Amino acid sequence: MAVVFEARIKMDDLKWYIELQDMTDGRLTNCIDLDDFAKKVQEFGDDYGGNIDEVKWLKDDDVPEQAMDEIRAKMAQHRASIEEETGENVTPIVVEDKQAENNN
Repeated sequence: MAVVFEARIKMDDLKWYIELQDMTDGRLTNCIDLDDFAKKVQEFGDDYGGNIDEVKWLKDDDVPEQAMDEIRAKMAQHRASIEEETGENVTPIVVEDKQAENNN
């Protein structure tokens, strides 16, 4: 069984939030910021031994681009913090093989 969570960015008046849903059991919670989101993903994931197969990201149509830019910037800061603490890349980096590319 694949463990899939859905994270939907929504607006409440002028403030964004993330609606997190466990697609396996239907649990639903609202996250007020990315720290809250990370905590709740971990709590949900603990029920599956920490093994999460996928987080599907969606956004409502009324979420302005400025809110998305803010979320992207905060996610980048959060990722950098995790990478600094663990010494590992959170997002795999694709390394192109220039020699193979030149042979084609």
